[in-house]
Amino acid sequence: MSEPVLLVEDINVRYSGLPVLQGISINVDAGETVCVVGSNGAGKSTLLKAIMGTQPAFEGRIIFMGRAIERLRTEEIVRLGIVYVPEEKMLFKPLSVEENIRLGAYILNDNDKIQKNLDFVFTLFPGLRERRGQPASTLSGGEQQMVAIGRGLMSRPKLLMLDEPSLGLAPMLVDEVLDTVRRLKLEGISILLVEQNVREALDLADRGYVLQTGRIVDEGTGKALLESDRFRKAFLGI
Repeated sequence: MSEPVLLVEDINVRYSGLPVLQGISINVDAGETVCVVGSNGAGKSTLLKAIMGTQPAFEGRIIFMGRAIERLRTEEIVRLGIVYVPEEKMLFKPLSVEENIRLGAYILNDNDKIQKNLDFVFTLFPGLRERRGQPASTLSGGEQQMVAIGRGLMSRPKLLMLDEPSLGLAPMLVDEVLDTVRRLKLEGISILLVEQNVREALDLADRGYVLQTGRIVDEGTGKALLESDRFRKAFLGI
């Protein structure tokens, strides 16, 4: 059995000395979509930030492609092949759609590869190709989220981490964004997803972890979690 793309082992994270994540262990295999769900304040975003090195773990190990990364700088982690798309889209609104997307290729020095990756993004998001010259400020919330994801894909990451990609979007746009995640999954991209729309996220995920007050309290296939009585009661109100 091949080793996971990402292996998080027993990490602990603190904010101002207070524990936020306690003994968290997860893994993502090649080509797998893994979802982390939980209530607000459970520590989901903190987990992604710990993997990216922006909120370092003070205990535990984070292994990416067989290499320990818990002591690396964020830029080094990006160069190894992890991309994090935060819930704040952080677009440069006056810049065009294409200019925003191209910013994701800053670690590449090969113009042919950059163009090939840009073509890949525009194939995934044909609507963005049509709007490539428009200022990002003129796009809808769903389109802006696709620009943010497209920017993340410009370096063709080995692991794409998406933090609440549907947050604040109208229901129709939520479906559109989650359909985008499904298409990325079909492309064979390894994905770690944090998502507030629990049912939809677990429906598309291979596996899921349930995070409560900084601890993993349940895990399993997306289907198994959705069928679990305890999970349905706690998260779906059934």
